[in-house]
Amino acid sequence: MTPLEDILLSRVASISNQGLSNAKKAKQDEFYTQYVDIQKEVEAYLEFDPDTFRGKVVYCNCDDPFESNFFKYFAANFNKLGLKKLITTSYDGSPIAGQGTLFPEYNEGNGKRQKPKALAVILDHVKDEDGDGAANIDDVKLFLKRNKAARIALKADEKYAGGDFRGADCIALLKEADIVVTNPPFSLFKEYVAQLVERGKKFLIIGNVQAITYLEIFPLIKENKLWLGVTIHSGDREFRVPAHYPLNAAGWRVDENGVKYIRVKGVRWYTNLDHGRRHQRLACMTMADNLRFSKHKEIKGKAEYDRYYNFDAIEVPFSDAIPSDYDGVMGVPISFLDKYNPDQFEIVGNSDDGNMMTDIGVRVLGQEFITAYRSRGGTGHYSPGMRMLGLLEPQPRVIYKRILIRQRLRTRSTGRTKK
Repeated sequence: MTPLEDILLSRVASISNQGLSNAKKAKQDEFYTQYVDIQKEVEAYLEFDPDTFRGKVVYCNCDDPFESNFFKYFAANFNKLGLKKLITTSYDGSPIAGQGTLFPEYNEGNGKRQKPKALAVILDHVKDEDGDGAANIDDVKLFLKRNKAARIALKADEKYAGGDFRGADCIALLKEADIVVTNPPFSLFKEYVAQLVERGKKFLIIGNVQAITYLEIFPLIKENKLWLGVTIHSGDREFRVPAHYPLNAAGWRVDENGVKYIRVKGVRWYTNLDHGRRHQRLACMTMADNLRFSKHKEIKGKAEYDRYYNFDAIEVPFSDAIPSDYDGVMGVPISFLDKYNPDQFEIVGNSDDGNMMTDIGVRVLGQEFITAYRSRGGTGHYSPGMRMLGLLEPQPRVIYKRILIRQRLRTRSTGRTKK
């Protein structure tokens, strides 16, 4: 199997969606982000800083300039954003390339087309090409038809197929970039982010929500080098798929033009671009008010919050139940990061990381806990030596995928964060 095939097959490996699992088996793995989702996210950064992209080289690797909505959005808004340059790359044998009108020479007629080669499409300006008095995506299409020099062939190297983000040609283009914006292969997410961080690039990318707890990703979040984006906080998102994609997933549809779409659960934007939402304080009630008024049965009416058996911290299963007057460590769900304000909270640890749990003093579960857990019907592969968060009340259970946080220290007189 070639590296490219490996990338394509692995693209969906981490997505919790039965249809995508079927796609993996069938080697159907191309998912294209919708224009409106890109537009909403990008423009949220402009509200915070209108010059976020001004004078910048934007690089959309892992995207197909033939049909990519990343390319379409940045090309259509090239002048509005004040871009210096837009670079988009495709890979060898893209299944969707040539289905649109940007590169008609790939169409052979009778519904057939040539197998496309990996290309980089580079724009350093967008101007009125058709003389209608406006510069827009139609002018970009006309420019690309007239100027084949705007397309650069990407060669395979010793390890990677043409257009692979890890290949030499793509890395050379990455060196030019100021901001990378794309939907990278989900199962190569760790390697993809590592490349961006190593080279000091700003980025705005889509990934699986479970990537939050990856051992290679979470430290970046903890160290305030990566955070979640603005516009996707829950639910799922719709992605376009190629014409040959089998529609056997929940939530699929075909539009009036015959274009296929499926819905994918658990996606987030990941970025190191600043935005206003991450500086908004999370409104919290006191512990007493939560115990009295919370809408969650797990909290309301209890005498106190549950405490972990093997670590001095309280269990807070919902972000809106975080108490404002508790200064100790709290275990919260990973969805808390949608609301995380680094000025308000400090991240202490990640329950998926055994080394981190050891460092902060989480003890092993122990035989007493395991005995109680099994006697109450608890199942699963848990043993006394495991370093996981455990609760004894109201019944013994193991808690997984928790982020451990605490309030930033504050003076009682001013309420301001201590430096």
